[in-house]
Amino acid sequence: MKTTAKTAAKTTAKTSTFPPLRVNEEVRSAAEAALVDGETLSGFVLEAIQFNIQRRAMQQEFVARGLAARDEARRTGKYVSVEEVLAGLDKTLARTRKAAARK
Repeated sequence: MKTTAKTAAKTTAKTSTFPPLRVNEEVRSAAEAALVDGETLSGFVLEAIQFNIQRRAMQQEFVARGLAARDEARRTGKYVSVEEVLAGLDKTLARTRKAAARK
């Protein structure tokens, strides 16, 4: 089997630890109470970290798209009015409510 840099990185990658996290007893108790059967506190914390990494990446992408749209609007002079945006949102909300009522 040919070893590539990608497969070598997977096999030789080392794991690391996060620094200890000090919390008050109320926070620890709440976290333990939120665990599902078979879940560990370490697994819960790791999942929370991964979720927040993903959430922050999505936030950064959202902001980048917004800034790009702003720059494009400034460049072209084409803007969408508040009224048009709100009308579009009203239509979307009406469709969603109608679909939910049918279920």
